[in-house]
Amino acid sequence: METVILAVVIAVVVLGVLGGLVVGSRRKKSLPPPPPAAPDITAPPAEPHVGDEAETPRDEPRRTIEEVDLPGSSAPPVVEELPPTEIEVPEPTAGRLVRLRARLSRSQNALGKGLLTLLSREHLDDDTWEEIEDILLTADVGVAPTQELVDGLRERVKVLGTRTPDELRGLLREELLKLVGTEVDRTVRTEPEERKPGIVMVVGVNGTGKTTTTGKLARVLVADGRTVVLGAADTFRAAAADQLQTWGERVGAHTVRGPEGGDPASVAFDAVKEGKEMGVDVVLIDTAGRLHTKTGLMDELGKVKRVVEKQAPLDEILLVLDATTGQNGLVQARVFAEVVDITGIVLTKLDGTAKGGIVVAVQRELGVPVKLIGLGEGADDLAPFEPEAFVDALIGE
Repeated sequence: METVILAVVIAVVVLGVLGGLVVGSRRKKSLPPPPPAAPDITAPPAEPHVGDEAETPRDEPRRTIEEVDLPGSSAPPVVEELPPTEIEVPEPTAGRLVRLRARLSRSQNALGKGLLTLLSREHLDDDTWEEIEDILLTADVGVAPTQELVDGLRERVKVLGTRTPDELRGLLREELLKLVGTEVDRTVRTEPEERKPGIVMVVGVNGTGKTTTTGKLARVLVADGRTVVLGAADTFRAAAADQLQTWGERVGAHTVRGPEGGDPASVAFDAVKEGKEMGVDVVLIDTAGRLHTKTGLMDELGKVKRVVEKQAPLDEILLVLDATTGQNGLVQARVFAEVVDITGIVLTKLDGTAKGGIVVAVQRELGVPVKLIGLGEGADDLAPFEPEAFVDALIGE
């Protein structure tokens, strides 16, 4: 028993010695270095906020608001004014067709020169006279006027016998002047007796150039010393009123206009009213283009006429026709003549492919004279119609 206890004691002592040796050896080993302390970091300067000073404010003398000179307090601001619109001086209308006669060159080739060539043949048989008829019909003279001209020429040639070029030209000139008419009053009536202003209404189908013609007519009247008010009664076509106003501003004419899509009769009424108040010589009313086959539109044109006549009688109703449409334009003319009392014709685009004979045909169809013709795109290319100058241009020198 004692032996066992002794052995246990010895074992405990041995274990204690071994444990002390292990702990001592671990303490002798170097411990890992402690982690380095966090470096001191200098924070960047903070961004200045709204209202912060960029630097330390310095002591400076302060001024009260009464001591501060406010900008512009000593002198008023200078406002730059736009230059006024320059008013143009149109060319005089006297002899204008003579100056523009070269514009009829195409019509001259088709009608005048063709007839002179055929009439210069040594023998004028039936075939030649048929060719002459064909030229006249192709030139839009019309059937009845063509027959009259051919019969007159045949009779004169038979009596004349020998035919020199000068004699033929004179003969043809006389016969054409008979057809065109030299004794008709072709003045645009703008000076009614005992009242002002004269009132002119411009009508026609779409695309004939009514607004442009109205603007050019204003230039014709201004060139003759008249004062003008323009009525923009075409309220359906976009920018029609702007276009007419531009024409008026160029010659110093006042333009009366209404809202787009408004009542055209109301605009026409106001134009006449303002023309009276201003004491001008002439009021020109531009109406909307309308198809002659549309009954409602044509009735509305009649309404414009009736409303205007509540202020004063219309002195002139001008129908604008595109000369290049030829005989088709006569159908349009008939319908307009039934709705409003046409007093004169304006033929536009007579400088292009139009045939000169349309002047004769439209006068015969409506029984009213051609008073103005358009011979180009220029502002002063609208000319009063002069029969002698027109026929001379057709047959050449």
